[in-house]
Amino acid sequence: MQVKINIDGGSRGNPGPGASAYVICDMHGTILSQEGYFMPHCTNNQAEYTALKLALLKAAELQATELFIQSDSLLLVKQYLGEYKIKNPDLAARMKIIRRLATPFQIHIQHVLREFNKAPDALANKAMDAKESVGFNPLSYVPNDEEIIPQSPTPDNLVNGIEVKPVVRKKKTSKPIEQPDLFTDL
Repeated sequence: MQVKINIDGGSRGNPGPGASAYVICDMHGTILSQEGYFMPHCTNNQAEYTALKLALLKAAELQATELFIQSDSLLLVKQYLGEYKIKNPDLAARMKIIRRLATPFQIHIQHVLREFNKAPDALANKAMDAKESVGFNPLSYVPNDEEIIPQSPTPDNLVNGIEVKPVVRKKKTSKPIEQPDLFTDL
């Protein structure tokens, strides 16, 4: 099933109270789901990333297969497409979750101007005003990140992200190596 998704996120104070929002429609424009997800403390970028994460979760719940996603966050779109590097470690961790969630879908994502993204913006503002999540046919369950990508225990032998092992050297023989005399044959 193909769906159209518009996402938005915002924060008042940056960081401060914020919200993420998504609107999912079928290809004829019928709304299948929309949600403004309240976040007590976040940055604008964290809210934008969370909006994409929530939209992917809901698309899976709706059994969608092909997603046409629009966002007014140029940063999010360019980072998702790999055109911009993700320097912020928190956003990099969020993108790892998003990429895991995106694997079952065929995704088309594009940047749009704010005036073409009014519905999720209105939902995000409504959630921030109410200080609670609002919506129609919202997500039934939002897993935590460890459920999406299980965290393996960090071994004690990691250095710079690479596992290191003790070096095992062969023992020296008990017979010392003799230095040849270089001057006796002259």
